[in-house]
Amino acid sequence: MLGQIAGFAILAALSPTALLASAVFLGAANPRMTVLIYLSGAIVMTAIVAAILFVVLHSGHLYKPHEHQARYGLRLGLGLVILAFGVYLWRRGPRRKDPAKQNQGLIARLIAHPSRKTAFLVGLLVYGPSLTFVAAVQVVATSRESTVNSVLLLALIIAITLAFVWLPFVLYLFTPDQTGRLLASFNGWLRSHGRLLLVGALVVGGAALAIDGILGVAGAVS
Repeated sequence: MLGQIAGFAILAALSPTALLASAVFLGAANPRMTVLIYLSGAIVMTAIVAAILFVVLHSGHLYKPHEHQARYGLRLGLGLVILAFGVYLWRRGPRRKDPAKQNQGLIARLIAHPSRKTAFLVGLLVYGPSLTFVAAVQVVATSRESTVNSVLLLALIIAITLAFVWLPFVLYLFTPDQTGRLLASFNGWLRSHGRLLLVGALVVGGAALAIDGILGVAGAVS
């Protein structure tokens, strides 16, 4: 179970936008405070989403033995949605950017003027709910873990998901000059290869979750 949780959380963490925001905020007038506020916004959003998902799924008692078929039916459905989204991204191909509209999104405009106020809002917007984050949380919500273990596992999911915020910040505290160059280089690589990486991860992760669901449903029927 821990491998499934970590795998989907890593997929949720793969966000060039999140990494770009970290790089910009680390170059702000007060980088430490700005990034901490950015991190706080991200924590608030992910914690609220995780709590809501956990309560909703847990209230359905999908963790109980007699809900075996419903539990694996949920995993099958979610796996198929993730798989379909990965196939859609692959078939669509890379989007061509319109120079007239490039960098005109809300998040881009907020990042362009880094401040404490915009940092918190960017954290909320960048880390809205994603399919892979939902997949990670459902593993915990449909398991038979105790409340304490469930909370710890949800905290682990959030920590992994927010790796592109807190990890650059930690690196900045020790090597501020090198961190800026490293983030710029890695962000460029991620923008060039991120789509292929994301598509592959979604297809593999969705297929694995769907197969788990199929085997579970088949076992319940038999």
